[in-house]
Amino acid sequence: MTGYLGAFLEHWRYPAIFAAVILGNLGLPVPEETVLALGGFLAHRAELHLPTVIVVGVLAAIVGDNIGYWLGHRYGRSALERYGRHIWISAERLDKVSAFIGRYGGLAVFAARFVPGARFLAGPTAGAMRMPPPTFIVANTLGALLYVPYAVGLGYAVSWGAGHLIERFVGPAEPVIVGLIALMALAIIVVRALHRGRP
Repeated sequence: MTGYLGAFLEHWRYPAIFAAVILGNLGLPVPEETVLALGGFLAHRAELHLPTVIVVGVLAAIVGDNIGYWLGHRYGRSALERYGRHIWISAERLDKVSAFIGRYGGLAVFAARFVPGARFLAGPTAGAMRMPPPTFIVANTLGALLYVPYAVGLGYAVSWGAGHLIERFVGPAEPVIVGLIALMALAIIVVRALHRGRP
């Protein structure tokens, strides 16, 4: 896992970040949080450019959710119920997200950006509920502008802060830090699978 994600980002660089974040926002089991954190880690190592990582991540997050919104608007709630089970979306979970968006509107779309289980559902659900496009676009953009720097900054900060301690007490920091980020990715995938598998 560590070698794959690290090599993937080092080889494909910014297109890899863009693709991973879009796919994660569309509901596929891609740990976009971890990819962004790894982007921050590689930026601290000067293998990627930090502002570019953030800009690419923000654009991908906005585009991914807007695709979800368009799909929900185009095909409606019935399509979410019919095809959602293939990516572990239960009717109960869909009802909870719909109720949350129905009650809080754009604020719910903004907040969902920070909740892994709700992030990719916010766009399609808001589209299916016919949320006005300007409301969704503003909420989605504001959420991405805060969430992506946070996720990228987490990887950057871990590399910067923990790297010195690890090198002092353990040895070369890179394998340890990448290993920790990979464990975080695995934990996210497992938690998502368990959460989506609930009836």
